[in-house]
Amino acid sequence: MRAAEVIVESLKAHGVQRVYCVPGESYLALLDAFYESGIEVIVCRHEGGAGFMAVAEAKLTGKPAVFLVSRGPGATNASIAIHMAEQDAVPVLLLIGQVARDERTRAVFQEVDYGQFFGGMAKAVYEVQEGNRLSELMPRALRLAAEGVPGPVVLALPEDMLSDDVAEVEPLVYPLAKVHTAQSDIERVQELIDQAERPLLIAGGVMRGSAGAEALRRFASAQRVPVAVTWKNQDVFDNGSELFAGHLNFGTLASQRKALAEADLIIAVGTRLGDVASLGFTLPRAPAPAQTLIHIYPDGGPIGRVTRADMGLVADPVSLLNGLAQSARVVNASRERWVSGLHEVTAASQKFTSPEPSDGVDFGLVTLALAKLAPVDAIITMDAGNMTTWAHRHWLMTPKNILLGGVVGAMGFGVPAAVAAQLQMPSRMAICFVGDGGALMTGQELATAMSYGLSPKIVISDNGIYGTIRSHQERHFPGRVSGTTMKSPDFAAWARSFGAEAFTLQLGDDVETVVAAFLASQGAAVLHVKSSKVALSANGVLKSLT
Repeated sequence: MRAAEVIVESLKAHGVQRVYCVPGESYLALLDAFYESGIEVIVCRHEGGAGFMAVAEAKLTGKPAVFLVSRGPGATNASIAIHMAEQDAVPVLLLIGQVARDERTRAVFQEVDYGQFFGGMAKAVYEVQEGNRLSELMPRALRLAAEGVPGPVVLALPEDMLSDDVAEVEPLVYPLAKVHTAQSDIERVQELIDQAERPLLIAGGVMRGSAGAEALRRFASAQRVPVAVTWKNQDVFDNGSELFAGHLNFGTLASQRKALAEADLIIAVGTRLGDVASLGFTLPRAPAPAQTLIHIYPDGGPIGRVTRADMGLVADPVSLLNGLAQSARVVNASRERWVSGLHEVTAASQKFTSPEPSDGVDFGLVTLALAKLAPVDAIITMDAGNMTTWAHRHWLMTPKNILLGGVVGAMGFGVPAAVAAQLQMPSRMAICFVGDGGALMTGQELATAMSYGLSPKIVISDNGIYGTIRSHQERHFPGRVSGTTMKSPDFAAWARSFGAEAFTLQLGDDVETVVAAFLASQGAAVLHVKSSKVALSANGVLKSLT
C-alpha cells in the first residue's frame, strides 16, 4: 500500500470521522487516499479557518481533531490554530505537505523547516522521511496530542514520501495511560475541606463534557463548596446556581475579586492556573498563595510550575470529585454564610442595566434576547472581542449548553467554530458571536457552511472599531485615536451573497422581535447588529464618546 493510505487507515483506526483542509499540490497523494475512505474531507476557504474548525471539534469531543494544509504559505496560515491549541490545551494533529526529500535544505519553492517554525508551540514536530515509519509515527502523534496536557502535534510529509510503497500492517492504537486516584488522596483532600470555613473550587477546561459537569455538580452540592469557572469554561457549571461563584476572566468585577479573595482554601481542578484563570496570578497569589492550595490536574507539569501548592495531585479530576461527593461530612453554619455571601455578589454582577446609548444598538440587549429565546441546549461560539462580555456576564449558561471560545484570544475563531459545531452536532443550534473585525477575518467560512448544508446562526456586532484595542488606547493615550477605526460592508447583503438569510438590527428596532425571527430561520442566518460604540462592553462605556 502507499504511505498515504497508512495515514488514512491510522486515522480510521483512531475513530477520526472528518478532516479539515485547504487542498495543496504537496499532498495530492493523501487527498487521493481519502477518496472513498469513509472519512469526510471538509474543504475550507482558509487554512486558519480549517485549523479553528479542528480546534473547535477537539473542544467538543475531547479527542484529537485533524487538519491538512500545504507547505509554506498554507502551513504558516495554519499557525494561528496551532498557537490556540497549545494555549487552550486542545488535542490537534496538523498534517503538512512538505517539499520532496531530494529538495530539502536547498531553499526551494515554499520550503520551511517546520521543526523550527512550530517547535515553540507544538508538543512535537516530526518530519517523516520514510513511508514505513508512518505506522509508528501516526499513533504516537495522536497519543501525544491527547495525553497529559493536551496540545498540537505536527507531521510534515514530503510529497514524494506519500507515494512510497510500504508493507500493509494492522494500524496501531496506543491507549492513553490511566491516572490513578487513591482513596488516601480523597481522604486528605476531605480533611482540608473540613478544616476550611471558606473553601472555593476553581474549575478549568479538563472538566468540559457531561462527566466533568456532573462531577462538579455532585461535589459542590454534597460539600457545599462554591464553584468559580475559568475563562471560556462557564458552561461546566450552572450559572444560576447558588453555588456558582462567577466566571474568572479579564473583566471580573472588583467586587467579585474582593469576595473571592476571602477564601481560605482553593481547590484548583482541571486548570493549569494560568494568568487569566488566576486573575493575573492573584487568586491564588503567585508564587506563595494566601490560601491553602490544592491543585489537581491529570499531568504534573502545571502543578507548582508558577504557584506553590500545599497539595498537588496528578489525578483524574472527575474520579476524585465523584469520590469526594460520597465522603462529604456535616457542613457548619460559617460555610453556609460563605456560600450565601458569594452568591449575593455573583448574582449582583449578573444583573443588566443598559446605558441607553444613542449612537447604536446596545449589544447587551441583543445578548439578553438571544439567551431568552435560544434553545436551552444551544451551542455558543465566541470570537475575540468586547461583544462577548455580555454573554460571559449575563447569559446564565448551564451544562446543557456548550461554549466554544479561545483562551488564546485569537480573532477569527467564532464562525469556523460554529461550522465545526454544526458538523459534529447537526441537531443543535450553533450561535456565533463575532465582531465586524473577526467577521472579515474568517467569515468566508460561511461558504463552507453553505457547501455542507449547515445552518449556523451568526451574530455580528458592527460598531466600526476594533473595540478591545480602542478601550486600551483610551486608557493609555486618551483622545488620540490611531489605527482602531474601520469601515465594514453591509453584512446583511454580504450574508445574502452566500445564500444565507439576513437580518439587520438598528437603533429603535424591537430587539426581541428581530432576534426571534433570526433564530426561527430554517437555514444559515446572519444578524447584522449596528452596535453602539459608546456601550462598548458589559463592563463599561467608551467614555471619550459619552
